[in-house]
Amino acid sequence: MNHHIIRYEVDAQGIATLTLDYPGKTMNVIDQAFMNELSACIERMKSDASVRGGIITSGKDSFVAGADLLSMESNIDAMAEMSVAELLTSCASLSQLLRQLESFGKPMVAAINGMALGGGYEICLACHHRIAADAPGVLVGLPEVQVGLLAGAGGTQRLPRMIGIQASMPFLLEGKQLQAVKAKEAGLVDEVVAPDQLMAAARQWLLAHDTAVQPWDVKGFRIPGGGPLDPRVAPGFVVGNTLLQAKTFHNLPAPLAIQSCLYEGCQLPIDKGLRVESKYLAMLSRDPVARGMIRTLFVNKAKAEKGMHRPAGIETFKCRKLGLIGAGMMGAGIALVAAQRGIEVVLIDRDQAAADKGKAYSEKALTKLVDKGRQSREKADAILARITPSTDYELLRDADMVVEAVFEDRAVKADVTRRLDAVLAPDCVLASNTSALPISLLAQASSRPERFIGLHFFSPADKMPLVEVIRGKQTSDVALARALDFVAQLKKTPIVVNDKRGFFTSRFIGAFVDDAIGMVAEGIAPALIENCAKHAGMPVGPLAITDELSIDLSKHAGEAQAREFAAEYKPGRSVPVINKLFEQGRLGRKAGKGFYDYDDSGKRLWSGLAQHYPLKESQPLAHDLKQRILYVQAVEGARAMEEGVLLAPADGDIGSILGVGFPAYTGGPFCFIDGVGLPRFVAEADRLADLFGEQLRPPQLLRDMAANGQTFYGKTARA
Repeated sequence: MNHHIIRYEVDAQGIATLTLDYPGKTMNVIDQAFMNELSACIERMKSDASVRGGIITSGKDSFVAGADLLSMESNIDAMAEMSVAELLTSCASLSQLLRQLESFGKPMVAAINGMALGGGYEICLACHHRIAADAPGVLVGLPEVQVGLLAGAGGTQRLPRMIGIQASMPFLLEGKQLQAVKAKEAGLVDEVVAPDQLMAAARQWLLAHDTAVQPWDVKGFRIPGGGPLDPRVAPGFVVGNTLLQAKTFHNLPAPLAIQSCLYEGCQLPIDKGLRVESKYLAMLSRDPVARGMIRTLFVNKAKAEKGMHRPAGIETFKCRKLGLIGAGMMGAGIALVAAQRGIEVVLIDRDQAAADKGKAYSEKALTKLVDKGRQSREKADAILARITPSTDYELLRDADMVVEAVFEDRAVKADVTRRLDAVLAPDCVLASNTSALPISLLAQASSRPERFIGLHFFSPADKMPLVEVIRGKQTSDVALARALDFVAQLKKTPIVVNDKRGFFTSRFIGAFVDDAIGMVAEGIAPALIENCAKHAGMPVGPLAITDELSIDLSKHAGEAQAREFAAEYKPGRSVPVINKLFEQGRLGRKAGKGFYDYDDSGKRLWSGLAQHYPLKESQPLAHDLKQRILYVQAVEGARAMEEGVLLAPADGDIGSILGVGFPAYTGGPFCFIDGVGLPRFVAEADRLADLFGEQLRPPQLLRDMAANGQTFYGKTARA
């Protein structure tokens, strides 16, 4: 029998080794072909009297990473159309297979030599013993909740039966993951051994044990720490549910479904508990939340990181030496992450003191990692040695990539561009870090606009995962390919957009903040605005965001836009309110007063706002405000699509969540619109526009799509 995905070998002692090694893939993934071969291996071991037990391990650096990307993309749409019976069968298929693995009558050991997440770790749970290699790449956990699902191949039933209900909650409800030693301390694995001793330890355990029965299959089994109704555990469900809703505001169905699996399933025998789990998985699979999160945070994010917009036929670029102009917080953050990826960095500013201060940012960040034991001093010193602070542009003559991150002013950027043109090699790509200034205009200062591109990093650049890549009108395919390769080298997620003022992310978040501050002028209570934003899933209220960025920055940015683009600039609804606060000297958090008052005890909304903007006697419904907050952003996203700013809906969905904090449970604006349904979305947007203003009126694109039965994704996706 020739297994292409699983190599099957039996040694002289009767130990079968199942080596998972999916051909053509860098990681082992679970799809139907994988499941078919695992099923065949189980049958082979069961029917072979000479086999006493088996080891499951991996022929790759990782163990099993979970579900297959390509099959998951097709499955999320297919599941929406399945009958309930078909859906339940599909959701229970891996669970039933792993039940066969643990109950076919012979002991199984998981020899975990790399990352075992999701379904990969659920395979380990179905084995009778788990041994992990003590290596940095070994990581175990059940992260399904992070994409709106639950661990549906036995994870919600086996893990609590193994380590206890309460102990299992952080892994199931938060997706917590652990390296080998910590995993053993938590009870997720049974042994940790040196990597070169892994297979020997697995064989040794099998030779010493003939037990092929899981503890939960033994008569009289009790869950460690008590079952769901035990007085030590039951209060945790009451308090846990309250805390859960306080954190998620009822927007995420998966954590509640996981709690239900724990509460209901752990009162039942394992087979019935697994059935409960499969039913809740089926329910989540049908929900637009899971479909949107899977599509954006798993499928489309992976596609973006693999270069879905990279021009074909261009040699892969690797940056050796990076020039970075501007050593402020943004430039310093980019310099740090580049140096961490092995790139030599020349960090330039107006004077040596400013450049040195930029390098000091890296020194401080790396010292924190060393103090926490997350990095050695030697490695930190090596990273720091790659950053050369200077004022001398001559050091950039052999740079193969330059990022300009100076003040957001067209004249300042133009001066830097001309100075760079005088020293850079002909093939060096020059990227401007800007959040709103059109790249095609900035490129006019360059003698080689085809090598000019926009790279919009997000602050702090060493932590935020997104980079918005902006292609100017004259940007060449080579420049785009090199920029995307550079972003990949930094291990960040790119989106690619066409050039227009505000690009995508700035205009998207701007629509939210502008409309929310406009609500203040309408007489809507500031506390209602802030709380509805949080309940809608925004990480921070819009007034708090504005205070953090500073009132004067908002004012000056608006004035700069008015100067630069006088013909097309339209002042936002927030401008009068921003001007009023500026006149009052309320410049935001840095000044101790803005929309909020700040002191040592914390912050409180400024009561004086009501004197300038009296509260309406009748306040809008919280439901309508939450809808307004989500819809004003989704409508702006649709406008960006209609205007050709976005290359694909995936860019808007990824950018909105990873860049500017649009609620992850929506999957992004385009998944959100699809989840609501185009006709319903258009009708609701029109209702909100009638209530609150034309900024919520849906563009013609959405009306046409609704009329034609189109969606942004799936079988009916617009071309």
